[in-house]
Amino acid sequence: GEERTVLVRTPNGYERNGQRYPVLYMTDGDGHIQHTSGTVEFLARNGRMPEMIVVGITNTDRMRDLSPTPNTATRPDGKLQFPTSGGADKFLKFIETELMPFIEAKYRVQPYRMLAGHSLGGLFAIHTMLTRPELFNSYIAVSPSLQWDNQLMAKRAEQFFANRKEFKKTLFFTLGNEQGGIAAGYKNFKELLGKYKPEGFVWEAVQMEDEDHGSVVLRSHYLGMRKEFDGWQIPRESTTGLVAGGLKGAEEHYRKLSQKLGYTLPLPEGLVNQIGYQMMNAGKMEEAIAAFKSNVERYPASANVYDSLAEAYERGDQLDLAKLNYEKAYTLGKETGSANVEIFKANLDRVREKLKQKGSATGK
Repeated sequence: GEERTVLVRTPNGYERNGQRYPVLYMTDGDGHIQHTSGTVEFLARNGRMPEMIVVGITNTDRMRDLSPTPNTATRPDGKLQFPTSGGADKFLKFIETELMPFIEAKYRVQPYRMLAGHSLGGLFAIHTMLTRPELFNSYIAVSPSLQWDNQLMAKRAEQFFANRKEFKKTLFFTLGNEQGGIAAGYKNFKELLGKYKPEGFVWEAVQMEDEDHGSVVLRSHYLGMRKEFDGWQIPRESTTGLVAGGLKGAEEHYRKLSQKLGYTLPLPEGLVNQIGYQMMNAGKMEEAIAAFKSNVERYPASANVYDSLAEAYERGDQLDLAKLNYEKAYTLGKETGSANVEIFKANLDRVREKLKQKGSATGK
């Protein structure tokens, strides 16, 4: 019954590449969208996780939306201290029945969702995990207010995990240098989780003594995403730094990641390109051309994949094929406004000149 603003960050190149992405939903969106988006971009660029769409939900009545039960504490005048508290289930219903359908209709998403929240938002994340576990794949709860309602979440978690043999989710929760009820709630919840070991459940609790309740968020999001996407980085040979197993090794690695995350992960264009150049620089031209061809099949709308394939053909003195692919790279580069369009043109002009000289030498 009210308007709600959501902030959506899409990955670089989203408008052109046609790819689908997992989604990170986040409470207190206006406060955390910038640094969290930067963290996602940084980790993805360094091969530690996939790029994600980040959805930051802004607040209207924060206390109402993020607290799972009413708080009966009163002020000196006898009135309720938090009269609107206890609306977490309605807020979760809004996310499930309005926000998620909106995001999934408007943006290209994968069937993978992460939920992150801070303080009351962290409480909300854990409440969501225990009451509607099917909605999200993983959770980051930063300094969660687990003292809420006499540590209600600990009691619910006890019931939730008591007879649960399997729970394929990840939970990462943290605490700054904090005392009192929030620290007691964190300690109790951590001890409780240690009692149960359902198959597939991965969790970690980290206290950061050099952070306070506010500053703990950035590092928590960084470490939480590192935890969830542990094993994402492609294996490499220790002595050469080359991708272990070449193209087949990369395909197997992404097959296992896909199995873990529950959706098919395409081999990144940049990784396949890198493998192609590794093969080419090692003098394995057939393997290099095969890798570049596979990239053309995977990413036919990318100018760069044609340019790389053309370079391999050029090095192998297959100039007609090189010219054909440089022309495709140049045409696509102009259509998409590629920053490398002048490089594509220079490559095309060079091969055309080589073909001209070759024709002159043979009298054609």
